[in-house]
Amino acid sequence: MQELLLHCRPGFESEAAAEMQELANACGLAGYPVTREGAAIVRFVCPAEGDAGRLMRKLDFQSLIFTRQWALGDWLDVDPEDRITPVIQACAKGPLASLLWLETADTNDGKALAALLKKLRKPLESALGKTRFLRPNKTELPRLHLVFESGERLFVGWSWANNAAPWPMGIPRLRVPREAPSRSTLKLEEAWHHFIPREQWDSRLAPGMTAVDLGAAPGGWTWQLVNRHMKVIAVDNGPMNRKLMESGQVEHVQADGYLFRPKRPVHWMVCDIVDKPARSSALLATWLSRGWCREAIINFKLPMKRRYQEVMQCMAHVQDALDEAGLEATLACKQLYTDREEVTCHARIVRGHR
Repeated sequence: MQELLLHCRPGFESEAAAEMQELANACGLAGYPVTREGAAIVRFVCPAEGDAGRLMRKLDFQSLIFTRQWALGDWLDVDPEDRITPVIQACAKGPLASLLWLETADTNDGKALAALLKKLRKPLESALGKTRFLRPNKTELPRLHLVFESGERLFVGWSWANNAAPWPMGIPRLRVPREAPSRSTLKLEEAWHHFIPREQWDSRLAPGMTAVDLGAAPGGWTWQLVNRHMKVIAVDNGPMNRKLMESGQVEHVQADGYLFRPKRPVHWMVCDIVDKPARSSALLATWLSRGWCREAIINFKLPMKRRYQEVMQCMAHVQDALDEAGLEATLACKQLYTDREEVTCHARIVRGHR
């Protein structure tokens, strides 16, 4: 297995490739990306035997910004008359698996393969079960990814649950709540799923906490906070959703989110304002370094060019501000499935402010 397959958002293949190249170089492992614009998949090839696996083990998946999901493996050409046999033969060269995930690229061409994947699922599960390569009760085993490029070519790979996304293709199956004022509500929900372990939601997203939502109107993100029974200051010159205001949990402040200053520290600050990423990262740095919030989620809208470099500069700016303030914090960034021309940044003060 000499290759990592990386799922990403269509149009962000070069960013995922540049990030992985930089990380491989830092690990001292030789490799090179293979990309195609709009493919939503990046191949990262490590010529030396075992290096792709070593790279996967050295890297923390949670730290990857532009990769939604990954798998370690190799490509396989199959005959449409018999796809099962070569897949079983390929699986014999890898580890046993606990789950089978049939995937495609997140593109129109990929979606066109849905009928084929549905047709293949039961025969594949049956064959893998009979050969004992698939053992559903062994949850400690990796997941088997069969990523179809076409009906005649697929990637056979594996990922480990403790170092990969918990969903096929890295796409969470979230639905817009009927009561939410806008679809943007899913951005904050997905961010919580990505950045906060589920077993910590009750303590870090607890009822009675206080939050500020900058650029709140009409209230998609505020709705998520209210749904967790928090008290929210919604800052926006635009109108807020009437039902949210009737909840009694929201105070609407008509002001520019970048100029707003809280009267007292809050547990959470969230922000989804469309502006230059440097301005948003400066806003995050200010809120953290001055102790205005303990935890924050903010979106950085990306420019058309040098997007990876822009994200790195924003993250460095925030980290410099934390260091100067003598604060210890966790800082992470991800291009979520619900993001478009943006990435989502999460920060949490660990030590420094009370």
